Amino acid sequence: MYKEYFFVRILDLICITACGMLTVMSHKSGYFFLAAVILFILSFVLPSYAAKGIPEGHLRRCAYGNVILSVFPVSLLLSIIMLAVMIIEFETFSWSGLIIYVLVTFLVLLVFFWVGIIFVYTSSLQLGVDKRVIGLLCGMVPVANLIALRMIVKVTGREVREESIKYWLDKERENDAICATKYPLLMVHGVFFRDSEHLNYWGRVPEELKKNGAVIYYGGQESAGDVRTCAVEIKEIIDKITEETGCEKVNIIAHSKGGLDSRYAITMLGAAPKVASLTTINTPHKGCEFADYLLSKAPEALKNSVAAAYNKGAAALGDKKPDFIKAVTDLTHTGAAALNEEMAPNDGVFDAIYTQSFGSKLNKAVSGKFPLNLSYNFVKSFDGDNDGLVGERSCSWGSEFHFIKHEGRRGISHADMIDLNRENIEGFDIREFYVQIVHGLKERGL
Repeated sequence: MYKEYFFVRILDLICITACGMLTVMSHKSGYFFLAAVILFILSFVLPSYAAKGIPEGHLRRCAYGNVILSVFPVSLLLSIIMLAVMIIEFETFSWSGLIIYVLVTFLVLLVFFWVGIIFVYTSSLQLGVDKRVIGLLCGMVPVANLIALRMIVKVTGREVREESIKYWLDKERENDAICATKYPLLMVHGVFFRDSEHLNYWGRVPEELKKNGAVIYYGGQESAGDVRTCAVEIKEIIDKITEETGCEKVNIIAHSKGGLDSRYAITMLGAAPKVASLTTINTPHKGCEFADYLLSKAPEALKNSVAAAYNKGAAALGDKKPDFIKAVTDLTHTGAAALNEEMAPNDGVFDAIYTQSFGSKLNKAVSGKFPLNLSYNFVKSFDGDNDGLVGERSCSWGSEFHFIKHEGRRGISHADMIDLNRENIEGFDIREFYVQIVHGLKERGL
């Protein structure tokens, strides 16, 4: 795939650059004009040959546009160099030749550029609104437009490469059902979010797991409920799944506060016999010290107004008894300590349940996505290395703990761990991360 990309770019560069040069010479012979027209058409045909090894659909369109845009700046530079040569050798070309060259080259490159932009803007899933807006705003600003173009080419090129690899990997193992666990998966969301059919909390992850054989259910507990209230709902959904499917148990994968909700359901509400495994993702098992500080320092009037506004919105979206303050209190270091003390006498139930936990490190606040990156530096002063919300020490729980670090500036945020922004992160595929977690459960016979 990459070899085809390279040669197609070179050929396309030759075609689009030679087109303008041949047009200038068309006054000498109609054959030059015909050759220019052929090269112009060919410059739009060639990029389609870069699609070898790329799945049908939006990725092929994205690859097509990416090739054109990657060729454009080099072709523009060569055209400027050619213009400079023509000016120096003015006697050979004359004013009419210069004018024809400038007009034809401008029109050809303009059409070429906008075809590329239209293809990537209408097909890329990774550019996002922000990058599209930046590209449009910088379009007419010298230098800035080239910087924006480089960003667009880089993002869409990575998307084509990574998504193609992902597609063919899934095709290769589609009959292997590597995520077809013995027991179904119960995916439990965190605080201030709800499971939704149209806006899945887990991003692209559930679809990827289903492709590989997984059967998935969702927690569906309160968005802003305290741990004890949400745990009751988790216990109810576990009972419902086992009753409706006839399976004896479920494998729970829980993110953030969902891990505390699940632990409480297992230790305090009798769900343990129906749980084969519990995997927690970036769960504040020991709470967040920065949350204690915020609750102690924030004026009562401010806390009450924020809580009232959130509770009203949560109720409108389906929560039965939303309680912002109680939900946040359970996530403080003090609140989590109280929960852990309450659950400790029954922790022996986990001897018969496979347990593992994961955490991640965001390297810099500016590397994460708004808004879950804003608290990174604040959390760091209290909890050390963190994902923007939860510190490393707090994530550690169960028989196995894995702390994910990402080289370079990026890091992996609290939101990245549920694919909230549907963003491809170079060197870390969140979908494959979950595939391997579930595959591991299958290998254990769970």
